[in-house]
Amino acid sequence: MAAHDSSARWRTFLTEAKEDDIVMLVSKQAPPCIEIPFHELQGFDPEFADDVLEHPRQILNRGCQTLSEICRERGEEIDAVLRVGELPRDSRRSLRDIGAADIERLRSVDVIVTKISELKPRLHRAVFTCEVCDKIIEVEQENERELIEPLQCPGCEKSAGRSRETRFTLVINISKMVNNQWIEIQELPENVPSGAQPTRGSVLVEGDKVNRHLPGERIVANVMPVVRSEIRRNRKTPMFDIIYHLVSSEHENTPFTEFKISEEEREQILEISRREDLLRLMQQSIAPSVFATGVMHYVKRSLALQLFGGVSRINPDRTRSRGEIHVLLMGDPGVAKSQVLDYMSKLSPRGKLASGGGVSRAGLTAAAVRDAFGDGRFALEAGILPLSDRGLAAIDEFDKINEEDRRAIHPAMEQGMIHISKGGITATLPARCAILAAANPKDGRFSKRGPNQSVIRSYNETGLPPPLASRFDIIWMIRDEIRVEDDERIARHILAVRTQGVSETKVDESLDLNPMEGREDQIFATGADGTEHLTIEFLRKFIAYAKRNIHPDLSEDARALILEYYTDERQSFGREDQMGESEVIPITARALEALIRLTEAHAKMHLREIATADDAKVALAVFRHWREESGIEDESELYSGVSARVRSANAVVRQVIRDICAERDGIAHLTEIYNRAASRNVPDTNVDEVLSRMRMSGELFSPRNDEYSFAR
Repeated sequence: MAAHDSSARWRTFLTEAKEDDIVMLVSKQAPPCIEIPFHELQGFDPEFADDVLEHPRQILNRGCQTLSEICRERGEEIDAVLRVGELPRDSRRSLRDIGAADIERLRSVDVIVTKISELKPRLHRAVFTCEVCDKIIEVEQENERELIEPLQCPGCEKSAGRSRETRFTLVINISKMVNNQWIEIQELPENVPSGAQPTRGSVLVEGDKVNRHLPGERIVANVMPVVRSEIRRNRKTPMFDIIYHLVSSEHENTPFTEFKISEEEREQILEISRREDLLRLMQQSIAPSVFATGVMHYVKRSLALQLFGGVSRINPDRTRSRGEIHVLLMGDPGVAKSQVLDYMSKLSPRGKLASGGGVSRAGLTAAAVRDAFGDGRFALEAGILPLSDRGLAAIDEFDKINEEDRRAIHPAMEQGMIHISKGGITATLPARCAILAAANPKDGRFSKRGPNQSVIRSYNETGLPPPLASRFDIIWMIRDEIRVEDDERIARHILAVRTQGVSETKVDESLDLNPMEGREDQIFATGADGTEHLTIEFLRKFIAYAKRNIHPDLSEDARALILEYYTDERQSFGREDQMGESEVIPITARALEALIRLTEAHAKMHLREIATADDAKVALAVFRHWREESGIEDESELYSGVSARVRSANAVVRQVIRDICAERDGIAHLTEIYNRAASRNVPDTNVDEVLSRMRMSGELFSPRNDEYSFAR
């Protein structure tokens, strides 16, 4: 159908189906735009709806003119726009598949926004005046890359009886201009074929749709692909670039809509969630090729809870309580940290993997890129954390990131937001992702900890700043220890896994079947050691279903258990006389929030809308275990890296020296310092450390051997 009778059809549809919207438009209670879901148009006139998909430019332009005419008839001069959205599945295309057959058609694509440009006004209808006869000429500007000017003046042509060359002046104040913005889109990471680069495209956004998108957002873009000739050395070529005109877009409200879960799969998910050994099954499904011994069992259990996460909540005062669980793995080289991170990034819906050796602050947060759209200005390009919004960001070699770059992670871990102010751009990007980080020791291997030393000593060996430790809900220390029985089991497992795989060259040359093929419909698989675990495809759907549909609240029993643990721990070190003059804070409110998140994650794993006492018991067991493994007695050690014992020794020794100096004419003898400190439970070795630090800082000086005096 040509677009000739589309005006009449639009008029019928708008006056019958969209009367309320037109009334709101005319009364200025709504923006000059009407959203039309495609199924409404199809239900009203199926043939006309199909024509909109095939000839969107002419028919939508007629529709906008018709809507403006209806408003004019009702006494208001409004330039209104029609936005057709929610297109049918048969018009959905992958960004890399859009080609010649889709040009000037209406298509929808699932994409991530990666860059946005600044807003610029663009001429939509240019008004020119002839400099000879002052005649006004209007020219529609369809091409956004060049200004189309009139070639001759009809008024001059009539008066002279022939065509005369003349000059034209553009009259800006009566020309129609629209706000204009370029955004760059990229296909979804899960849709990119293995080994390929993600396809990108430039989208022209106009009118009310500008400044509605941010880098890192997932949208369904309803676009009209158009072609523009490539220009090489100021000459047009027969090759064409595809750019996209945005008709409408749908922001993704529900996480993980990329996973289509059938009714049959839903029943299977519900059935498995009722298993009593579900936590053990999930634990075995985390990186089955990595053999679990010792602490690795508990590491995998906490990673299973991290995949499900707690419930993020918006409070009445507009603050946000995060539900993402952050985990730090510290370990000697060769304990399979990188293998676990790689698996977790592939397993988690929207998982991303970065390595600290090659990631910068801009790569983590967002880069301000100059000349992104050929206009010389800065534009934002999203990094790892915004792109893994609502997913998981696995960061390997966490200790190799520069200290300045690492600071960018702090607000993302706590608030789930990244505040960007660079290149003249100020923006806030969502980064609501769980962070799984792995760190190695600076000296190659971790030194052995004594029985009463906390994990913070090992943490300091990674070179990470102490405040960062407090952002993690769980910190695991994985040692490569020599144990005869474990060494043989690990070696047998590695040999079995290595021989179970298929040659990569044979798979690439299609000489052998890919071991991943044929497992899409399977639920269970068997590992090299004979244990049963869930397949990665089914587990991804299980996690997506739980995160999309289950948002548990804590029951009274669960609250009581967490409250009891918190108050008991707070009181256990509450007396000052136990640790000298420096009070120990064994647990803070930040740890309380971690317990709540772990409880919610366990309930979400079992698809329970109410977190019960059983969920709280598992959360407490996981939390207690890592705290006992780590030997952390004082929570402030996580913030400062200084234990309560060291703080206490500092205060005691300083006070002892001050008292002796007051009694002995400003000089304190070492023997007397030792004696008085010992009576307050500070050993001689700690006294020597404190004296050494005070002398280095210039606070003390030694006039004679074994005598000390304050410098001021």
